[in-house]
Amino acid sequence: MQRDFHNQTVVITGACRGIGAGIAERFARDGARLVMVSNAERVHETAQQLRERYQAEILSLQVDVTDEEQVQALYEQAVARFGTIDVSIQNAGVITIDYFDRMPKTDFEKVLAVNTTGVWLCCREAAKYMVKQNHGCLINTSSGQGRQGFIYTPHYAASKMGVIGITQSLAQELAPWNITVNAFCPGIIESEMWDYNDRVWGQILSNEQKHYGKGELMAEWVEGIPLKRAGKPQDVAGLVAFLASDDARYITGQTINVDGGLIMS
Repeated sequence: MQRDFHNQTVVITGACRGIGAGIAERFARDGARLVMVSNAERVHETAQQLRERYQAEILSLQVDVTDEEQVQALYEQAVARFGTIDVSIQNAGVITIDYFDRMPKTDFEKVLAVNTTGVWLCCREAAKYMVKQNHGCLINTSSGQGRQGFIYTPHYAASKMGVIGITQSLAQELAPWNITVNAFCPGIIESEMWDYNDRVWGQILSNEQKHYGKGELMAEWVEGIPLKRAGKPQDVAGLVAFLASDDARYITGQTINVDGGLIMS
C-alpha cells in the first residue's frame, strides 16, 4: 500500500543496510524527506542509490548514536535542512554472541549503549522538536529477544527488553503533545546481521549439539516459523510505514511482532 509522506521529515538510524535500508527505501518511495544515519560511511552510498532511484531529498550523516553531542547535532542538522522532525525511527543496533562466562564486559556495555541508550538519546532529542511542533512519531526497533531471551545473548535480550520499557514510558509522557511512541520486534529477517547470527550461533551450537554448515541453522529455525520463511526488510518497512501514518494516530505505547508468527504474544 502506498502512503503519502510528502513534506514530512523522517529520521532513520542504522540506515545503511538491512532493516534500516529497507525502511529508508519505503519512505523514499512514499515521498518523505529522509535523514539517513549510520556510524558507517556506507550510509552515503545507500542514500545516493535512493536519490537516484526515487529522486528523494536525503541528508546522510555518519553518527555514533551513543555520543550525546553527535546525536544532538544530528537533529539540529535535520531541522536546519528540512524544518521539522515528523518521524524518528531508532533502528541502530549491534549484537555479539558468546558464552555468558566468557563474554567481555566491554561487549555487554557496547550492546546496551547502542541498542538501549542510543534509542533513548535519539528519542530525547527528536522529542524536543516534536513537543514544539505539537506532533510527532517515534518508532523504536526492539527484537524477538525483547519478548523472550535466547541463549548466548543475555546482553542483547536485556538491551531489547529495555527498548520496550523506554517505548511504554515515553508514550505516556509525550501523549499530551500528540506524539505517538511505538516499537516493533523483528524476528528472523534476511540481512547481514542474520548472516552473522547464523555463522556465530552455528559455530557455538556445533560445539554443543550437531555440526551446522553455512545457512543450516537459519534454515532449521525458519522451519519453526508458522509462515515457513524468513522475513525481508520490506516486511518490516510496511509495518513501520503504517505506524508512521495517520492511520495509526490512535496507536501508542505498543510493541508489535513482525516475525511470521514465531512469537505470539
